[in-house]
Amino acid sequence: MKSLSYKTSFAALLLHCLLSCVSAYNYLVVLHTAARSHYHVGSALAKGLAAAGHQVTIVSPFELKKPIKNIRDVPVPSILAAMQGNIANLLTSSKQPIIKQIINFHHMGLNITEFLLSDPVVVELINSNQTYDAVISEVFLNEAHFGLAEHFNAPLIGLGTFGAISWNTDLVGTPSPPSYVPHALLKFSDHMSLVERVANLAFVSYEYLFLNFYYLPHQEAIYKKHFPNNKQDFYEMRKNTALVLLNQHVSLSFPRPYSPNMIEVGGMHINRKRQPLPKDIEEFIEGAKHGVIYFSMGSNLKSKDLPLEKRQALLDTFSQLKQRVLWKFEDTELPGKPKNVFISDWFPQDDILAHENVIAFITHGGLLSTTESIYHRKPFVGIPIFGDQFLNMARAEQNGYGVTVNYVELTAPKLLAAIERLIGDPEATKKVQDMSDRYRDQPETPLERAVFWVEHVTRHKGAKYLRSASQDLGFIQYHNLDAILILYGGIIFVLYCLFLLIRRVWRLLQELFIERANDKAKPKAKLN
Repeated sequence: MKSLSYKTSFAALLLHCLLSCVSAYNYLVVLHTAARSHYHVGSALAKGLAAAGHQVTIVSPFELKKPIKNIRDVPVPSILAAMQGNIANLLTSSKQPIIKQIINFHHMGLNITEFLLSDPVVVELINSNQTYDAVISEVFLNEAHFGLAEHFNAPLIGLGTFGAISWNTDLVGTPSPPSYVPHALLKFSDHMSLVERVANLAFVSYEYLFLNFYYLPHQEAIYKKHFPNNKQDFYEMRKNTALVLLNQHVSLSFPRPYSPNMIEVGGMHINRKRQPLPKDIEEFIEGAKHGVIYFSMGSNLKSKDLPLEKRQALLDTFSQLKQRVLWKFEDTELPGKPKNVFISDWFPQDDILAHENVIAFITHGGLLSTTESIYHRKPFVGIPIFGDQFLNMARAEQNGYGVTVNYVELTAPKLLAAIERLIGDPEATKKVQDMSDRYRDQPETPLERAVFWVEHVTRHKGAKYLRSASQDLGFIQYHNLDAILILYGGIIFVLYCLFLLIRRVWRLLQELFIERANDKAKPKAKLN
């Protein structure tokens, strides 16, 4: 009996091991952007997959702080140097016309794409005999990187750290009607006026022409250079994306259509279990009788790089507040620092926003920061600088839990008025709490949802049944321009023919009437 029991237990253990081996996958995660905020989203997914028992290889400019089980780290620090100039110029470039910003933005993307694929570490990885069950790539001006999927004979999964934008919606055929879906770089809502709809349509049209006739051909050249043996055409490769995970959620934005293989996982980076704060920060927050305001311009913008007049405006503002202020400032010294201000080059943002004595957040309006603030029920003042920050703050203002201060017009009186208006309005806190409740009311966490869909696409070898037929249509077919021409052109032609016929009949009747009138007039003329 003991022998039988031993054999049964051994068989069960062997079966469990075999099942574990079968269900564990091997993923390549490419996080090319030298922006910590983007890395936080991608690394959260990588850690979630590793925690689920899968093997994960991360290619990124950033190195893991400590080894993590099931994760192989492949750092590419050369990208940090390549992007340094672009990041340093964010404050000055925000003053440029938006068209100029877009051109510079895409040039930066082309440079980063080339840098990563040319890096010796990545070249070695490409030339290795490694195999992967899926390639997960951030979608941020790096289309040539998608060639890694076919190279490793694996499905392509995109990660949209930026939210919904044509870069990622086009990969899976998600429709974006410009009548009610504003471009992510414009600060319009989904209820646009006629003027806004015209501006949105013009901007979307410009972007379509710019992408298809300038930017994407450059990415195609990089793709052909580094993946000469890939059989798929560059544009065909983009449209064969199996899945896109989107760093967004409808409760934080507005309703819009998605293809079935575009999944919202916004906020999967958020730490849902507050960790203890460092002692000095905890004491500073706990000792604030009137609450604490947290101020950070994100991971890319450095407060220490702000012009002196803007820095002084911040100092003058904070010195007039009765609240204490935590200021993410990347230097050990801040001349003129008020007594109610605590500076540090790093703060555990999630855990600070989760603290009940923190009453508001001053932010640059980035998607991650605004999502975290909403999740932790904190209203915020935004000083947007570039990209989608303007749209994020426009949404916050429209929904009543945010106030925007224009960076160019930033002065102590304006910032102080915005802060006092926000913290003095109980409705702002109530509205952000209501939005937080809606966002939290999900059947599973965003990370759990992301891991499920990655595994689902892997199990079903790319889940081609989710692929929209729109991906096989050209511009004319997709917009039904040929059918519209035939149908409405035919109707117009028939109506025109009827018009000509009626006009001809009418003229004949007129001629007949005139002729009869003349005939009646002739006998009278003879009698006279």
